[in-house]
Amino acid sequence: MNQPTEQLEGAPLIKPSSTDHPLYDNIVEACRSVYDPEIPVNIYDLGLVYTIEISAENEVSIIMTLTAPGCPVAGEMPGWLAEAVEPLAGVKQVDVDITWDPPWGMEMMSDEARLELGFM
Repeated sequence: MNQPTEQLEGAPLIKPSSTDHPLYDNIVEACRSVYDPEIPVNIYDLGLVYTIEISAENEVSIIMTLTAPGCPVAGEMPGWLAEAVEPLAGVKQVDVDITWDPPWGMEMMSDEARLELGFM
């Protein structure tokens, strides 16, 4: 049965990324090349990319969300993200999963995204 996992107090809601991996910055830049067609800001700065995990074998696992469950490109956006990251030198494989927990909120946007969208 799919029982909800109990959140431990003080545990992060979003799994940390592999920020110290040498491929991390290039993968972030690749993520910034993917745009939601309805919003003129890349998905990374929108805060839709929650976790970029890179294994010792350079296998990349990305956990992302969407602005809303009814997003018209929900089925396509993970593929767009994988297609942006896979060609990077050194990347062995890419898996992209969507999560709805925690739900996306406007507070997850970068300052650049807020400025671009007129929220600052």
